[in-house]
Amino acid sequence: MEKEFKDKVALVTGGSFGIGRATAKAFAERGAKVVIADCVEDRGTLDQITRSKGEATFIKCDVSKPAEVKMMIEKTISTYGRLDFAFNNAGIEGIQGATADCTDENWERTIGVNLKGIWLCMKHEIPQMLKQKGGAIVNCASIAGLVGFSGLPAYVASKHGVVGLTKTAALEYAKENIRVNAVCPGVIKTPMIDRFTGKDKVVEQQFVNMEPIGRMGEPEEVAEAVLWLCSDKASFVTGDAMAVDGGWIAQ
Repeated sequence: MEKEFKDKVALVTGGSFGIGRATAKAFAERGAKVVIADCVEDRGTLDQITRSKGEATFIKCDVSKPAEVKMMIEKTISTYGRLDFAFNNAGIEGIQGATADCTDENWERTIGVNLKGIWLCMKHEIPQMLKQKGGAIVNCASIAGLVGFSGLPAYVASKHGVVGLTKTAALEYAKENIRVNAVCPGVIKTPMIDRFTGKDKVVEQQFVNMEPIGRMGEPEEVAEAVLWLCSDKASFVTGDAMAVDGGWIAQ
């Protein structure tokens, strides 16, 4: 049976860990050639894909830096000749603290990676997709892009910005066969959550208690949402900010 994404090319930023790793692997399992991009030069995702006889390449890239993002897209095209799907996932949580205590440095870095980084990625992905007359982009926002959270002003602002940017791009390119959506993960078992909780079992249970579904999500569950949004099954879906959150924002 032919794999769903055979002969397609998928780019995943922040692909070395967590949701990015799960999504890169899922694309590869369904036949796509995968470009794994990350500012951390960890080749674990690449190794896992190639061991399973998938096709992938790794590009080191800090998405907050325009020249590096431009290079990332150029290298993707020079390697595989096209770009069908992009999961703009790279992000950081920044430093926790109240709004009045947020430093300039924390604000600039968090906004730079989480919001400017997604804008830069789309700035260079979209022209290639226009040349190909189609493509699908999924941006990684967060439930913090849909509701507020105390103590994370820069992160919450950046993720709300991602939702707005997604909706704007979706409208701009709706008639060009380019669909742009966002996923908004809730509490997912990733290294980012480990940093929030310090792997303290009591704190982890507090997060679990806030999830109506009664558990944390798995990175693979977010990956499935991303792949669906990229697939032909979602051909009439664009401009959506899909919560993958165990019911968090329904409360």
